[in-house]
Amino acid sequence: MTNNTKEEENQGPTPQGNIPPENENENEVSIDSLARKVQESLSLANRHKFWETQPVGQFKDLADTSLSEGPIEAPTPLSEVKQEPYNLPAQYEWITCDMDSEEMCLEVYNLLTHNYVEDDENMFRFNYSKEFLGWALRPPGYYRSWHIGVRAKSSKKLVAFITGIPARIRVHDSIVNMAEVNFLCVHKKLRSKRLAPVMIKEVTRRVHLENIWQAAYTAGVILPTPITTCQYWHRSLNPKKLIDVGFSRLGARMTMSRTIKLYKLPDQTATRGFRKMEPHDVPAVTRLLRNYLRQFAVAPDFDENDVEHWLLPKEGVVDSYLVESPETHEVTDFCSFYTLPSSILGSQNHSTLKAAYSYYNVSTKTPLVQLINDALIMAKRKDFDVFNALDVMHNESFLKELKFGPGDGKLHYYLYNYRVRHVLRPSELGLVLL
Repeated sequence: MTNNTKEEENQGPTPQGNIPPENENENEVSIDSLARKVQESLSLANRHKFWETQPVGQFKDLADTSLSEGPIEAPTPLSEVKQEPYNLPAQYEWITCDMDSEEMCLEVYNLLTHNYVEDDENMFRFNYSKEFLGWALRPPGYYRSWHIGVRAKSSKKLVAFITGIPARIRVHDSIVNMAEVNFLCVHKKLRSKRLAPVMIKEVTRRVHLENIWQAAYTAGVILPTPITTCQYWHRSLNPKKLIDVGFSRLGARMTMSRTIKLYKLPDQTATRGFRKMEPHDVPAVTRLLRNYLRQFAVAPDFDENDVEHWLLPKEGVVDSYLVESPETHEVTDFCSFYTLPSSILGSQNHSTLKAAYSYYNVSTKTPLVQLINDALIMAKRKDFDVFNALDVMHNESFLKELKFGPGDGKLHYYLYNYRVRHVLRPSELGLVLL
């Protein structure tokens, strides 16, 4: 990892703020040239010391076409996996976080709320709800031992956290059992203690104990080496509030009233048969989603249990809608978004930015633009301020038409101990990590 503690101690997506006004386009940069620039700008001493010791794609190997796709290191015999936790500084101890416990959930919530990822200007910080954390960390087959905390021995205060959850991820034609690693967070006052590499090694050790040798994760910073880099786009739902809190700003020659008019949505959805997903829809949605995700180079391998967990609506956590043909009752289309508010730091009038994040969407009969516009209407109805989407899957086809603007944040996707031969375009990625 780099020596930049803010980058190092918070691994995850970035709360995207600051939508540039219309027509300010960034130049697209390829990962290869970006990687070269990063390497050239860092002195030898400051390169990714930690990551250069790990089985991940290295920048120096980007041009090497002889390297085969697949695991970088072979699995170790389970008997040789380190049985004892890694050593922490003497004043700290490992704990396993029981996310079924209301008290533990509250501790994790408080740590993340005050110390997790902020945007570059320190104006917004993710504010995952306790319900969201329970959903994100307890999918089918989860391991409690992968929810890892660090306590200060004297105060018993939770000062650091990292998690893994099991997932089946298809990479081209191979289905690989992986851990999705997330929520790496170290208390702001401990950023100089080099806890993050120890925590990454500890979650890796615990994953290996379950005979799983690969992982997927995201970060807002460049580490060795992204399989793809995605752009966040934002669609204003409450433009006045977004401008008031500095999330976006008025475009040139735009007034507030013209801006509000520009982003106004219809009151009613347009699609016949558009309705909220219900428990009995799980098999149909699973079929639709599995069929759709086959076309992407990297995507989850969802079964009905996964769909029930991740996509069945949960108030304040995830919303899912589908289109059922009034004539045949066939489920033809599906859209979903999850709720991830951010704390607004330093605003007199507002404390929370209510953001919806595009999740999995499948269009077979209804045009995707129409389907997502209906999702925007539902999000507006539920008082969301902004609707965010990455340019993954087919999302690029609706972004400009539905008045999304590019944000100033990028999200880099990584695989641990798995080499993908070619860097992917965002549109080849069928995976959304929370």
